[in-house]
Amino acid sequence: MVIDFDRVKLMPRPILCCLLLLSVATATGCAQTKTLTRSEGNRPPLAGARVLLMPADIELYELTVGGLPEPKADWTASARIHVAAALREELTQRKAALIFYQPPRSDPPKEYAHTQLVKLHDVVGGAILTHQMGMGPSLPTKEGAFDWSLGQGTAVLREDFGADYGLFLFVRDSYAGAGRTAMMALAAAGGVVVPGGRQIGFASLVDLKSGNILWFNWLMSGTGDLRDAEPARSTVRSLLADFPS
Repeated sequence: MVIDFDRVKLMPRPILCCLLLLSVATATGCAQTKTLTRSEGNRPPLAGARVLLMPADIELYELTVGGLPEPKADWTASARIHVAAALREELTQRKAALIFYQPPRSDPPKEYAHTQLVKLHDVVGGAILTHQMGMGPSLPTKEGAFDWSLGQGTAVLREDFGADYGLFLFVRDSYAGAGRTAMMALAAAGGVVVPGGRQIGFASLVDLKSGNILWFNWLMSGTGDLRDAEPARSTVRSLLADFPS
């Protein structure tokens, strides 16, 4: 995949990290996940809990002949619907209630506070990818411990939605266009591998009372399709690998 670094400079850190990872990904089609879990005693079970799904950061792209990702709004809209439905199914199976976030349009200061929490999670998520997922140097102060937090400001979400946990998602999915597919076939005939699309993302579960990130999972796959319901379920199951019970 070719990365336009002028565009990359303007992207939030998690997107930059994921795209850099994508550029060096192998051609394997198997979904790879890596889960980090906070070590805490006396954590309440997920069964019976209310989980608030924060605005999912999902974008789908079509790869041009040169490998540049072009955003596809219709694909993205379908993906968000399929992912939300699959998440509801998965949480229901775990006997937890999934609450969909609704912005408080009538209360701009409160909406601003919510938005800042989402942005804070983007930054913290990027730091986890960088320092604890092998994409950058580890932090000596962490000593390998997974003890990240968004701070007690998350309590506002607990109060506003009556939720116990917040679920945050970030997904980028790309698919080879007609020109890219033809190029891949031509290159394969000559014994050269030209990469197609990739599916990358991460998800985290946050204790809204303390702000602590309890669970974080990173996903990378050379297959998958969020544009259709059934493969979207498969992706969601991978995103929720080792999800707390």
